[in-house]
Amino acid sequence: MGRITDEASLRALYGEKSARAVAKEMIHLDPHCRQFIAASPFMVMSTSGAQGLDLTPRGDAAGFVCVEDDTHLLIPDRPGNNRLDSLSNLLADPAIGLIFMIPGVRETLRVRGVAEIRDDADLCEKCGFNGKPALTVLRVTITRAYLHCAKSMLRSGLWQPETWAKIRPVPTMGEMLVDHAGADAPRETDEQMLARYSKSLY
Repeated sequence: MGRITDEASLRALYGEKSARAVAKEMIHLDPHCRQFIAASPFMVMSTSGAQGLDLTPRGDAAGFVCVEDDTHLLIPDRPGNNRLDSLSNLLADPAIGLIFMIPGVRETLRVRGVAEIRDDADLCEKCGFNGKPALTVLRVTITRAYLHCAKSMLRSGLWQPETWAKIRPVPTMGEMLVDHAGADAPRETDEQMLARYSKSLY
């Protein structure tokens, strides 16, 4: 008992992969994957670089990620805080992982691939919103795509309103930033922060 350091030990605990779990993995996007991405307003992006692994949420109107063809995705990058963690990581290591989510749908779509950062005017225009082109576009070449089962959503109750907290369980972003960023951090109410967001979403 203790630390597990090899796959044989893992398999001894968990057993072999199910045949269906292996068979569902694809190296391209079929019509179901395309439909899932078109309906998804939110995804989580994974990258890795000199600072280590990083995960970032990405959201926009449903279909904001464009399926260019069966093996390529276009992901727009909008104005933000200019940390550029994900983009800097991709300069060092182009490997990328994506999880697409649709509110109310318990399954998710997982995609792996390699990404390049593009600033072609036509791609940025194609991925624009409200008449404003994307700042850059990630062009992802897909290596793996597969649907993930609903177990995590069922356990978490993520899409079940009756499980949601009636009162916010953590301080507001403004309150937490004062502690995280120090006394010089601007003190903002939720209303002030949302007003600031609304001016810089695109």
